[in-house]
Amino acid sequence: MPTLNIVVATVYGGALDVAEQVQPVFEQAGYDVSILESPSIDDVTVKAAELTLFCISTTGSGDYPGGLVPFAAALKDRHPDLANLRYGMIALGDSSYGDTFCGAGRALDALLSECGAIRQGERLEIDAMETFMADDAALPWVEQWIETL
Repeated sequence: MPTLNIVVATVYGGALDVAEQVQPVFEQAGYDVSILESPSIDDVTVKAAELTLFCISTTGSGDYPGGLVPFAAALKDRHPDLANLRYGMIALGDSSYGDTFCGAGRALDALLSECGAIRQGERLEIDAMETFMADDAALPWVEQWIETL
């Protein structure tokens, strides 16, 4: 059975809600799913799943939620070889913040790419100004993403 880690970074629970809503879709597709709310660098290196989905909220002016800060700092400082990491990205944000919209998801996506990770498909960016329930946008995206894997 293929494995999937869903890495969550959230402030008010929106990204965790998305992770919990998409988990059954992956399980129905045959994945063994783990949701990681406090990821470590080992979760993408030593204990990496066959596939990783990042559900990342943005806080402040494009900043990472507190629970993701140590993970992102470790990636930046250690710059591990992530050539074997295949991942998808769901970024949550608010377009009223202008240039920093989905800033955390975009920054993490760039950082993962710098470390050699391979994003599967396009990044999904969910705008809180347009989509009240983020899982309304995430569920169809995940269904399509699974089909392309």
